[in-house]
Amino acid sequence: MAVTYNAAVKTARMTATRDHFANGTLEILTAADAVLATFGLDAAGGTVSGAVWTLVFDNSTVAAGASGTAAKAQVKTSGGTAHLTGLTVGTSGSDINLDSVSITSGQNVTLSSATITHAA
Repeated sequence: MAVTYNAAVKTARMTATRDHFANGTLEILTAADAVLATFGLDAAGGTVSGAVWTLVFDNSTVAAGASGTAAKAQVKTSGGTAHLTGLTVGTSGSDINLDSVSITSGQNVTLSSATITHAA
């Protein structure tokens, strides 16, 4: 049988997750784990509404540090440890949505949205 969490537990877990990663970073990666772009999470880490954590960043546009195709993302703590990995990346309908997944070193990379939803 699948585990199901009630709304209060989902909110509490997502709030704890947000707080754990506050002031950390979001890295956009290729399939081979090359870092294409890094976004700094703001000091609060974002907002939580129900089962959804909406990440908020210091800047929604950064310069790419490498070239490649964005395939996944990870969130690191302020200490630099990746504790949330395997996030989907795309231009819509993904955990992390960018203006384009085709990235060239030096180009501006813009986040259009970044949300993490608690499992059922």
